[in-house]
Amino acid sequence: MISAIVVLGLATLSSAHTAAWAPGMYCKGGNQTTDNPNTDTAVNPLYQLPQEDWWFQHDRNCDSYPPPAGEFLEIPAGGSINVELAHNRAQTTLSFNGQFASDWPDGQDHPDDWNASPNCLSDGALHTSNESTTAGTAFAISYVSELADVTMENLVVFSTLRHTPWKREAAYAVPAAMPACPEGGCICAWVWVPHLCGISNMYMHGFKCNVTGATSTTPVAPAKPPVYCADDASLCVPGAKQMIAWNREPHSHLFCP
Repeated sequence: MISAIVVLGLATLSSAHTAAWAPGMYCKGGNQTTDNPNTDTAVNPLYQLPQEDWWFQHDRNCDSYPPPAGEFLEIPAGGSINVELAHNRAQTTLSFNGQFASDWPDGQDHPDDWNASPNCLSDGALHTSNESTTAGTAFAISYVSELADVTMENLVVFSTLRHTPWKREAAYAVPAAMPACPEGGCICAWVWVPHLCGISNMYMHGFKCNVTGATSTTPVAPAKPPVYCADDASLCVPGAKQMIAWNREPHSHLFCP
């Protein structure tokens, strides 16, 4: 049995980047058959990889390690998804009864107005100087039950959360008009592209998910690449939109929300 001191040391050493931890997650126990409560496999960034490798973290075989049968990330129509943004599973309530979790992704204590401007925070895994400069993260859903059937066109962003990742607990609002998933559930993805501090990584990891309490029967439209339109609303793409893909091979490409 691993002692608490050793586990804490492992969790600290393994703190590198950030993922959204929750039931239904691919690679929640790492990319091996034995469950690892101290894993950080899913948090590692995707950088300058061809799509076949960054897509659902194929580069580390996470797409081959789904959650246990019957375990889903619940998507309550009109409600919210509650996840834990952390650098390591050991720093969440999904491991060790939460004894190494704090209000923050690194398991440490920080002031609510944690700020390093104009420099980056010492915790480089958050890729920011303070809460206001965090890039925001998103959830997307594909109404297919097999990960192999997910495409950029059927993976639709349905919830975004500004000023994340920041604290460990995060709640993503779910539209009320989400239709039900097919038998066998849907495939979801948590995605994040930092825009400050450190290398321009991208992050994407998968979930088996299921919409609960659905009343809508309107199918989700095919997703289109978003366009940056903060300075000109006429450029905004209406309707369903794709995730952001950044710094991928064979060349860098950016879709802005």
